[in-house]
Amino acid sequence: MPSTSEEAAELLTAAAVRERCNIVLAAAERGGTAHFRTVPERLDEAAGRVAEVTRRRYPDLAVPYHSRWRHFSAGGVDRAALVAPAAGRAEAARARIDLAVVSVLLDAGAGARWRFLEAETGQAWSRSEGLAVASLRAMQAGLFSADPGDPWRADADVLSRLSAEPFARVFQHGPANELLGIEARVALLRRLGEACAARPDLFGGPARAGNLLDYWSAGGRKISAPEILRFLLDVFGPIWPGRLSLGGVPLGDCGRHPAVPGNGVVPFHKLTQWLTYSLVEPLEAAGLRVLDIDGLTGLAEYRNGGLFIDCGVIEPRDPDLLRQSPAPLSVPIVEWRALTVALLDRLAGLVRERLGKSPLQFPLACVLEGGTWAAGREIALERRPDGRAPITIISDGTLF
Repeated sequence: MPSTSEEAAELLTAAAVRERCNIVLAAAERGGTAHFRTVPERLDEAAGRVAEVTRRRYPDLAVPYHSRWRHFSAGGVDRAALVAPAAGRAEAARARIDLAVVSVLLDAGAGARWRFLEAETGQAWSRSEGLAVASLRAMQAGLFSADPGDPWRADADVLSRLSAEPFARVFQHGPANELLGIEARVALLRRLGEACAARPDLFGGPARAGNLLDYWSAGGRKISAPEILRFLLDVFGPIWPGRLSLGGVPLGDCGRHPAVPGNGVVPFHKLTQWLTYSLVEPLEAAGLRVLDIDGLTGLAEYRNGGLFIDCGVIEPRDPDLLRQSPAPLSVPIVEWRALTVALLDRLAGLVRERLGKSPLQFPLACVLEGGTWAAGREIALERRPDGRAPITIISDGTLF
């Protein structure tokens, strides 16, 4: 039998996410899940919706990868061009890695009431786009930098001392514009700073996430996406609060489900996979080649999961579940997330057939971007005036 440490190491992989989510899907297909059933004949209809949304958003089907960089261009504004504009290629990549790490870690449910009014454009943004634009503008203002003359950096020392008051001010949080989980978000960034400062062999000195460019470049000009994910789960594992651990190893974004034998753990690693997807572009811009992007999985979040519920592919066994507010690590939510990840792989094949694309031409990251996330948001707006997910999950600002 594998040791506890070996079990923990296995769970910190994209392969384990895919394998264990498929175990839950197999249980659902044989009627062995308590909270949701699957209706596979409706998957084709969902694929049709995703294909239609993809063609509308990208008529030439030149779909970029799903990543945080799409949100930075909300409203057609090329905000990525603002990042370290006078820097050389390597330093610009470090700045973009800093931004991606901070922004993705902040990308959990903002709440329905919060908006970010961007002074530079007069545009107002909510949810993921709002958090993306707000985090970019926060970095531009130097909130995370130790050098007043160089705002485009996120220094570990500054992050580790970040307080809620300046963060709330820059993110426009207030009684009439509440951003959920302010304290938890700031605490997460503080722990990020501490984790970077503790590993100068990885994050250099002065420590910053952007110095991972130098670490990875020293290992060669190629790296796989699953390797990046595994690395990030290792070094950032301690920053996640109140999560599962195995043999003293923090497992991050994982839950438990009775359909999974042994320890019952189902890994998702949603934010860390989202970060991995979002690091591909800055790394490739710096000259690294990122391989096996399809080795990552779909993201277990409420837009993808909401698409399946709203299309009827996933049905709650008890309709009252849709009127409750379950905790994110509760069995119903773990079940929903697991089914979402496994069904995204199946949906991807059907979407490619409709678009006339092969997996090589149209990897999962393009299906997500084309794609499932936008279709999930669109159908949510059709079904509910405020566009909320079909299930409202209690958010602490660090998971969903």
